[in-house]
Amino acid sequence: MQNAGFRELKTDILVIGAGGAGLRAAIEAHDAGAGVAVVSKSLLGKAHTVMAEGGIAASIADVDADDDWKAHFSDTFAEGAYLGDWKMIEILVKEAPDRVYELEQYGALFDRTPSGKIMQRAFGGHTYKRLCHIGDRTGLEIIRVLEDQVLHRRIQVLDETVITKLVVSAGKVVGAVGLEYITGNFIAISCKAVILASGGCGRLYKTTSNSLESTGDGLALAYDAGCALVNMEMVQFHPTGMVYPESVKGLLVTEGVRGEGGILLNNKGERFMKRYSPNRMELDARDVVARAIYNEILKGNGTEHGGVYLDIAHKGAAFIKKKLPAMYDQFKDFADIDITRQKMEVAPTVHYHMGGVKVDAETCATNVKGLYAAGEVTGGLHGANRLGGNSLADILVFGRWAGIWGARYALQSKAENKEIIMAQLRNEIKRINSYLAVGGKAAAHADGKFRIYELSDTLRQAMNENVEIVRNAKGLRNAMKILEDVKIKINTVKIPGTTKYNRGLLARMELENQLIVAECIIRSAIERKESRGAHFRSDFPKKDRKWLKWIICKKKNGRLALYASKLKQIPKRLSFVKKEKYARGAK
Repeated sequence: MQNAGFRELKTDILVIGAGGAGLRAAIEAHDAGAGVAVVSKSLLGKAHTVMAEGGIAASIADVDADDDWKAHFSDTFAEGAYLGDWKMIEILVKEAPDRVYELEQYGALFDRTPSGKIMQRAFGGHTYKRLCHIGDRTGLEIIRVLEDQVLHRRIQVLDETVITKLVVSAGKVVGAVGLEYITGNFIAISCKAVILASGGCGRLYKTTSNSLESTGDGLALAYDAGCALVNMEMVQFHPTGMVYPESVKGLLVTEGVRGEGGILLNNKGERFMKRYSPNRMELDARDVVARAIYNEILKGNGTEHGGVYLDIAHKGAAFIKKKLPAMYDQFKDFADIDITRQKMEVAPTVHYHMGGVKVDAETCATNVKGLYAAGEVTGGLHGANRLGGNSLADILVFGRWAGIWGARYALQSKAENKEIIMAQLRNEIKRINSYLAVGGKAAAHADGKFRIYELSDTLRQAMNENVEIVRNAKGLRNAMKILEDVKIKINTVKIPGTTKYNRGLLARMELENQLIVAECIIRSAIERKESRGAHFRSDFPKKDRKWLKWIICKKKNGRLALYASKLKQIPKRLSFVKKEKYARGAK
């Protein structure tokens, strides 16, 4: 093997992902005395966290004095359809206020009340005005201040690098192998602990609010390393994404629009949420509002471009430009719509994945020793449906804890034999080079028909059409059939070019990961024969008490195996939580 084709790196902790969870973990691990390297699939500052616009959920009670952690807990647990890990929820709601104040200390410029307190807005499913925000650019501000903290600490960041394999020896992670696609060189990383903070998998779907990088790579890495994945069937459809023009279809229209007074109308001018949720209206939980919009479109009450109307013009231009500047610019720039005078067209878009890597609530540890995880890549916290604003609280609270416990483990561990990592490097170089066409020529099937982007589009379209807001056994089995076909055809594709900045090669590796994640989602959705939260089956339209449990996906003998796991019983100290009412059927 020539040294020119790879390089080596040694660190105490490897953080995979440079979004809010990864940067917060890196800061904490560094401050605990550990050496840290952060790997970013794109560029530092360009994380999917910037797409989170509406705010951070925290019961600081600056606007509604009656709010507290107990109310936040009750909302999160109930709207997660009682499938959430109560311990994770308790940690989240108790610590979220401190993480907000910490961001202030880092320099975050929150919107203010007239008296100078942090402004909080209403959001769907929250009893009180709880979302601390910076206009509708909250995620961008979080990344700005966290990036500043990372740079001032001189924490090493590897941009445009994709990790292709976690190296596990004797049941514990000892390193990782990756590809620096800006140079085309491979990289062998020796470390004592890994913190996985790679985000979600929204790009599995054709219509999504997720960034291009959200292809589920971390989920596939964890699965391959032996981690358990939970609640993979729980995919959240945000009620409001852009529908026109086609080039921006799915782009997020923040819940902040409805939180600031926006109303939903069908093509008859009816405020249809009065029929679906007369008490909460537009501010019911996301699964409820998304299904209401879906039903209106299905009934023929949709708009010209296949959505419904979202109208906030009645609030006035000055209010809108102050509270929702990004939304004003977004519609003006992309759709030539002035939302101070005109209605927006919106429809549900894939937004968040409640499923993910199973972690210990208090340490963020996985079942693989030395491997920790935080943020959207994990499952359990949000149950069957996530409340808006809880994702930003999640990445800050559990990013910090992953950094704490990852550093404690790493600083007590010894480095493993370098040869284990180098052996895996040789395997990865051979595997990834096998995806390239000999002599740089593309050869796919007999006539070059099945190109990688076509296969990726086939899978995404199958997910869009069959694993959508309303599901059934027939559609899910059809999706599985298409997935199996793509699995066969991907092996007929050879990518032209080299390993250097080869988008086709990256797409090939991403699709391989997506096939793993999609199978977990589809098979878990087939297994869960009820409707709960974001998982709604038309052939099983009600909640079923016997399904008040997690479905766990794990690799066994090279194949996907599914298990059911009972939930931990909620303790008496949390007896204030309202109980689930099964008589209501599916919410």
